Amino acid sequence: MRITIALTPGDYNSIGPEVLIKAVQEKKDVRFVLVSPPDWIEVYSDIARLPNLFQDRFSQDVLLGHWWPENITPPDVHIQLGKVCGEVGKLSMMCVEHAVNMCLNGTADAMVTAPISKEAIFKGGFHFPGHTEFLAEKTNVREYTMMLVDKGLRVGLVTTHIPLGSVVAHLTPDKIINKLTIMNTALKKRFSIEKPKIAVLALNPHAGDGGLLGNEENEIIAPAIAIAQNSGIECDGPFPADGWFGSRNRNSYDAVLAMYHDQGLAPFKALSFGGGVNFTAGLPIIRTSPDHGTAFSLAGSDTADSSSMSEAIQLAIDMASNTLKVNLSKS
Repeated sequence: MRITIALTPGDYNSIGPEVLIKAVQEKKDVRFVLVSPPDWIEVYSDIARLPNLFQDRFSQDVLLGHWWPENITPPDVHIQLGKVCGEVGKLSMMCVEHAVNMCLNGTADAMVTAPISKEAIFKGGFHFPGHTEFLAEKTNVREYTMMLVDKGLRVGLVTTHIPLGSVVAHLTPDKIINKLTIMNTALKKRFSIEKPKIAVLALNPHAGDGGLLGNEENEIIAPAIAIAQNSGIECDGPFPADGWFGSRNRNSYDAVLAMYHDQGLAPFKALSFGGGVNFTAGLPIIRTSPDHGTAFSLAGSDTADSSSMSEAIQLAIDMASNTLKVNLSKS
């Protein structure tokens, strides 16, 4: 049985469709369905001088095509590479919504999303900080965790798209325990790690230096770790964040939980060299994406690096294949 992966193009004025077109050419024995009005990818391909691979070419060797609900009319706008446009932002989220439905109804085994523009989707009427929050609402999930993955390096976040000044107010023992639980489950279910081990980072420099630089470690993080350990989750910390990613200790853990966005993602992106993947843990569906943005300045130049998109697609394939094997073993 072939795995079916739903792909969303992201913002059509960005490099999203370009990295998709480049990445799918590297994959075989998988059915790819681009969730988009067919004429949009054709127009993009012509403007960007790229091959239009998604022309409903389903055969034994070529399994590429597009899909769009017949009763839904897409926004009537023109692609302007490198420009922020609300109607294009609206379309990008409509594509994501339809891909979610495909995964929920079993038409697709996983979905991979190209980058969106937060400014464009806001202008288009979608008031979400990003893909993650939108996907959670559409799948009726209240608790989820954004994870960045690059082979054995896996980084989860307690807080995501909030101002740095608001991080402390959002840190509670319950929230940290919840994220550890979601990560632990995802590592077992999606990554086939039988007994995951998770490192937990401190919030303050030097893990608070015994309270001299902050009490969050003693009052919030350490108690959360203790409760998680008592529930059967293998986790340790809080570790000072400045030295953890460069230490040999990192190799003893399957994942690390960071307290806020840049604490985890800045070192991750420095280490992954553009090959990282964004994975949303806690959803009832499999969703991955590249760890880069829209790169409007590169749109149409045919210079965009598709490495991260290729890794995102491969991770989705691997996860979907593992889920299929597990389901077949149960039947």
